[in-house]
Amino acid sequence: MISVTKLLFSTEYFGDSLRYSQDSKNARHGVRVGAGPVVVWNSTRTCNLRCRHCYMDSDAQQYQGELTTEEAKRFIDDLADFRVPVLLFSGGEPLIRKDFFELAAYASDKGIRPTLSTNGTLITPETARRIKEIGVGYVGISLDGLREVNDQFRGKEGAFQAAMEGIQNCVAVGQRVGLRFTINRHNLQELDHIFDFIEDENIDRVCFYHLVYSGRGNQMMDEDVTIAESRQAMDIIIRRTRDFEERGLTKEILTVDNHCDGVYLYLKALQEKNLELAARIKSLISLNGGNRSGIAFAEVDPLGFVHPDQFTQHHSFGNVRERRFKDIWTDVSNPVLAGLKDRKPLLKGRCAACQYLEQCNGNFRTRAEAMTGDFWESDPACYLTDEEIGIA
Repeated sequence: MISVTKLLFSTEYFGDSLRYSQDSKNARHGVRVGAGPVVVWNSTRTCNLRCRHCYMDSDAQQYQGELTTEEAKRFIDDLADFRVPVLLFSGGEPLIRKDFFELAAYASDKGIRPTLSTNGTLITPETARRIKEIGVGYVGISLDGLREVNDQFRGKEGAFQAAMEGIQNCVAVGQRVGLRFTINRHNLQELDHIFDFIEDENIDRVCFYHLVYSGRGNQMMDEDVTIAESRQAMDIIIRRTRDFEERGLTKEILTVDNHCDGVYLYLKALQEKNLELAARIKSLISLNGGNRSGIAFAEVDPLGFVHPDQFTQHHSFGNVRERRFKDIWTDVSNPVLAGLKDRKPLLKGRCAACQYLEQCNGNFRTRAEAMTGDFWESDPACYLTDEEIGIA
């Protein structure tokens, strides 16, 4: 996760302390030395929508074998013992779980910051009030465009309107809320409109995700943006982030799942001959260390299996029903988990030769595996040129 606002303006938000510190750079099993990772828990596969790029391949049906309330509480106890800072409730649609509020409150009581990733369509005014009351730190609502574009991707007419009402209900009670937007060839033209939208609706935050080829997203490889379009998207994001800052609008802007974004920001600062900004950006992305799936980021699926991130569920390291999460996460007998914790010697191709490997850490392994069949090959979504990465 790249904080564009932090890199450009040194603006500090909650997650920045987990991403940009010397202590985090040296960590092997978590966000910092002595602490566990941020954990995404896909608490259910059931969903009321059917999104085209869903990495969980979710649908509106009941799936068997998901963690019970008591099993989930034992899992949360384990996370608290491991000093996990954040538990992100995701799905499917996590608000479909009848025990969501009980479990989110339980996590908060244990000292873990509960956050919520949702499609927003189920957030009524009462639901927004309860989310706020139990101490959910942040609600991320997925939109992939405005109106017709979003509804097409979400597989349901009226999904945009319902999500917008969910956003407005969060804003009305003072709940911190933001958008999650997955960039692809069909919605690239929506980027400027999304910035207008978050300003008009008083939304605090937006995360722009790069497409990862996982679940139904595997079927969208040919619909991903091109190298040139990736750079175009980043130019729009940089321009609009600067515009917000110049006008005194407090908005947190992030990009996710493509760590060459940070290097691109650094190179843009050099191109602009802003050497002070370039030095600050390089220092911060060096502290961040690039992709940290398997280190500072983990995922647990609805059945309790542990994975390096939510897009890499075809690699499993154990089950929280059978072993404590900490014991699974720190056990490097699994070659994939061990490799992720020290991946640089294993990387191949452009990633291995890149002069910014310390800042990117080989980017996203699942995309490389989906395209080449080799988990350690170069990430095809890197949009930097050979000359820029020093291998021309």
